[in-house]
Amino acid sequence: MAYETIDPEKRKSYPPAIQAILKKPSPASEYLGIELEALDMDAARVRVAFNAEERLCNKWGGLHGGMVAAMLDDLMSIAVGLSLEWGQITPTLEMKTSYIAAGRPGRLIGEGWVVKRGKSVAFIEANLKNADGELVATGSSTARIVTMKPAEEKG
Repeated sequence: MAYETIDPEKRKSYPPAIQAILKKPSPASEYLGIELEALDMDAARVRVAFNAEERLCNKWGGLHGGMVAAMLDDLMSIAVGLSLEWGQITPTLEMKTSYIAAGRPGRLIGEGWVVKRGKSVAFIEANLKNADGELVATGSSTARIVTMKPAEEKG
């Protein structure tokens, strides 16, 4: 694995999905505190940090499970996004989340990777760790590859 640190100044050299996130993350991703860190194009892997604030917690102070699942979903969609062309998206068909330990507010580091990508379907996995490197959750998903706009319509 040879991660390359993501440099916002080189935004135009990255795949379209990464360019879009660097330009303006989705409101949900911003809410989760997303920060792109590194990518490995050859291994179809990404490393992403989430700066989880207390607003993502349940009333007992742990990260809400839905927020953890959303972080894993972001990780997996970004990983598969490394192989997409302009105008393609990957809606999630199904997703599994395994909660290993309680997440707490603070910085979490996740990795997402493509297990197998076909013409119309991709299988993706991810993990999320706390600042001490302890595993918080894992995820796996199946995503459909959909072309919304042909490349010649690029605006």
